[in-house]
Amino acid sequence: MSDVRTLQIQAISGHPGPVPGRGTQRGVEVCKYIDVTTCIGCKACEVACVEWNKYPFRETTFDNTYQTMPTTEWNYWNLIKFAEYERDGSLMWLMRKDQCMHCAEPGCLAACPADGAIVQYENGIVDFQQENCIGCGYCISGCPFDIPKFNQETKKVYKCTLCSDRVGEGLEPACIKSCPTGCLHFGTKEDMLELAHARVAQLRSPEGSNLPNAGLYDPQSIGGTHVIYVLHDATQPELYGGLPSNPQIPPSYTVWKWLAKPTGLLLAFLGIFAVFFHRITVGPKQPQPEAAPPVEPLPEAAREPRRTEATGKEEP
Repeated sequence: MSDVRTLQIQAISGHPGPVPGRGTQRGVEVCKYIDVTTCIGCKACEVACVEWNKYPFRETTFDNTYQTMPTTEWNYWNLIKFAEYERDGSLMWLMRKDQCMHCAEPGCLAACPADGAIVQYENGIVDFQQENCIGCGYCISGCPFDIPKFNQETKKVYKCTLCSDRVGEGLEPACIKSCPTGCLHFGTKEDMLELAHARVAQLRSPEGSNLPNAGLYDPQSIGGTHVIYVLHDATQPELYGGLPSNPQIPPSYTVWKWLAKPTGLLLAFLGIFAVFFHRITVGPKQPQPEAAPPVEPLPEAAREPRRTEATGKEEP
């Protein structure tokens, strides 16, 4: 059980009012730092993630690389992606740990219409609450990194939680704990940025690795992320398993909140006002009298005059 004093909620998906308790405590942004230049592709982080979250191990899929499977899955949140790259006449592996980026402006949360299905904590972690998920899948399309995955059996969506249960207790994520080379670090966003910039300077220097294009991946197009990378070549992040260079939240999944939703609420309010105004000025709708059934013509036999016994006269 997480310590609620650590995980203060900053934003809630589909929530119409203010976030309960927001701003009552000062939150510290956390961050996972990944140095791909020191990753050896051992996949210890993959194993630790599966074990901690108590998911069964999946069958691997061979695709002519050392990659476990093509993409992450609903019960496989952490995947080392392998890509071949030729540099200076030699072949090298570009390996990247793929998982949720925990964006400062998460597209999944912006697209989600279900109240409380996605929450963003003050420390930057974006967490899914499956009990509130309605299975619409909008979060999948709203994510520029293709992270959330749908479970066909439960009709719910799942992704990496950055081990919010561990972080809430003051522990680091399970994948960080298992890394043998030190390419994974966890701490405050400020400390991790300082560590990353120092590593970039080392990689760029002639005395170091002499990689002039080495750089930090922390895209500001989504307000930055709480999972950052140090790359050999930050000018081409697509080389690292399709990492987008300029991730964007699709406008179609955000326009409903700032335009379509308020417009719909305004029209609903105007409709209620029109009904109330009609009631005041015209009054309630009066029930209409039921129409009399049509009179059927009498048959010919009933039209003949008949003679009464008392008067002997014919009656029509």
